[in-house]
Amino acid sequence: MQRRNGEVNPEKPGGLTHLDESGHARMVDISSKPDTSRVAVARCKVSMSPSTLSMIKTGQGPKGEVFGTARIAAIMASKKTWDLIPMCHSIPVAGIDVAFRTDDESGLVEIQVAVKTVGKTGAEMEALLGASVAALTIYDMCKAVDKSMTVSDLRLVRKSGGKSEFVRPGEEEAEWDM
Repeated sequence: MQRRNGEVNPEKPGGLTHLDESGHARMVDISSKPDTSRVAVARCKVSMSPSTLSMIKTGQGPKGEVFGTARIAAIMASKKTWDLIPMCHSIPVAGIDVAFRTDDESGLVEIQVAVKTVGKTGAEMEALLGASVAALTIYDMCKAVDKSMTVSDLRLVRKSGGKSEFVRPGEEEAEWDM
């Protein structure tokens, strides 16, 4: 059963919109939905040693400028989401913002990707893919000096537009400076 705003929708088998009445995979028909302005924000974390983070921030990474490369990777990935996620619609991406917050003491990098569109479906998958690819790019660029890095906490923080709004509890803060 599908849940909308915490309520069950008995019209969807198992609550999964990408399954038809027989349980077979399908791409959802969005042709009758109105175009609306939509925004999705996702975040992800990369944990590393404080010395690795210091290396990144001083531009001494073994493969070059890490945050700039990760930002470009996030943007490129977000624009190709429909090509990688089988049931994901291609959307007209209007804007993508990528930001990083760091904690020097713990060696934590948090990534935020905000994707904007005007269309019939949201940008959640684009934001999530962008954040994950930015994290993987950081990992790739630093793995030669820090094999202990971890990528974690990939999550949708908020979405607006369309039929439903979402803000993850505990992450109601305003968007980061982008």
